[in-house]
Amino acid sequence: DERGCGMSDWEVGDFTFDDWVRDLETVVDASGLDTFPLLGVSQGGAVALAYAVKHPERVTKLVLAGAYSRGRMVRAATDEERAEAALDLDLARVGWAREEASFMRVFASQFLPNGTHQEWAEFTDYQRKTTSPTNAVRFLEEFARIDVAALASEVRCPTLILHSRDDVRVPASQASELASLIPDSTLVMLDSASHLIGAEESAWP
Repeated sequence: DERGCGMSDWEVGDFTFDDWVRDLETVVDASGLDTFPLLGVSQGGAVALAYAVKHPERVTKLVLAGAYSRGRMVRAATDEERAEAALDLDLARVGWAREEASFMRVFASQFLPNGTHQEWAEFTDYQRKTTSPTNAVRFLEEFARIDVAALASEVRCPTLILHSRDDVRVPASQASELASLIPDSTLVMLDSASHLIGAEESAWP
């Protein structure tokens, strides 16, 4: 669990992309591994990519799932896209702290577009249990500012890019962008609309 959520400390001062990369360095050093393949999911893909560029001698292979090189605010090209990115933050500010779940269901429906109401309710409950309202907004603000596009061409290991073809949360164009930027990469589009694919989906195997 990254800083600010899950079983990691929720009370942290610094909350930047560089902090996440340093945290990954700390975990790797503590693990005692010299070389290893590295999986990055969603915003973790950018963190894994940055780590691989910084430590090419350690990362043998890179797998990026539902990842992106540029966050929502960075890649927003129109007023409408910038407004959507800002709305994402407003929904978190209001929704995380409310008992009524309608605001949070927006996130659930984006992560699991074909989910049932029960699955959305479970996802919403899980989100609330794993971080605070303040940290949720801090996460989303930093996710929106991610930009590793300039680093991507410096990846030196074979890279597999997996992405749901109809992903609502992170558009498939972001996977294509990563594939165009990373030299030795393979892009595999999956038949799903989920941002996080579950074991019950046909795309899982």
